[in-house]
Amino acid sequence: MIVRTYEEDEFQVHKLPVMAMGIVVAITLAMTMSVSFGFFDRQGVPAEVRAADGVMSVDTRSLKFFDTPEGGVLVTDGATGDELARYAPNTGGFVRATARALIQGRMVRDIGPAVPFELISWDNGSMTLRDTQTGQAVEVSSFGAKTNDVYKDILNKGRDQ
Repeated sequence: MIVRTYEEDEFQVHKLPVMAMGIVVAITLAMTMSVSFGFFDRQGVPAEVRAADGVMSVDTRSLKFFDTPEGGVLVTDGATGDELARYAPNTGGFVRATARALIQGRMVRDIGPAVPFELISWDNGSMTLRDTQTGQAVEVSSFGAKTNDVYKDILNKGRDQ
């Protein structure tokens, strides 16, 4: 049997990675403290920012989302039941993701699909998809112009321009 003894200085930690980690921690703490002390603005809650800026809603439409038998997503007007959009499987990714996220929030709270979601257009050009039952909201405009346009088409579908 071979037994090896180790010298005390045989195991060494490289200084560069330890120093780099220390710098990252120091920068993180400095940034956190600078926000706490008011050197930088805190990230705003969209509803609070809109209220402070006096942004008003321009248009609202109630929406319901349904899974279709072939695996697509159907978007209907919550008041009339008219079809507003239909997305085949593997299309309409953002609409599919936002709808499923909001529906999941309802399922966790045992809330059914009876009450429609609200799609709100604001006078600054932004849009919000909101669930009045859970309080959840998705700021559609924060995901880019294409996403905003998709929801703008849903909002205006079947209405006189």
